[in-house]
Amino acid sequence: MDTPELDASADPTLALLTVEEAARRLRIGRTLCFRLIGSGELESVPVGRLRRVPPAAIHEYVNRLREANRSAAAAA
Repeated sequence: MDTPELDASADPTLALLTVEEAARRLRIGRTLCFRLIGSGELESVPVGRLRRVPPAAIHEYVNRLREANRSAAAAA
């Protein structure tokens, strides 16, 4: 089992994350993460033939989810 200090997805110095690292941070599967990227819900950038996710994009995605949840709760 990875310790937080050794888990690459928890390293705040990384400028870009792999899709797998982004999925791990979101606690979702790799396939769902690729779907979110494909739909434009989660920002990513191409690096050659690779796809990378800026760490800020994860925070923005979570903030949008939280706001949508607040709006839905307020409407109910």
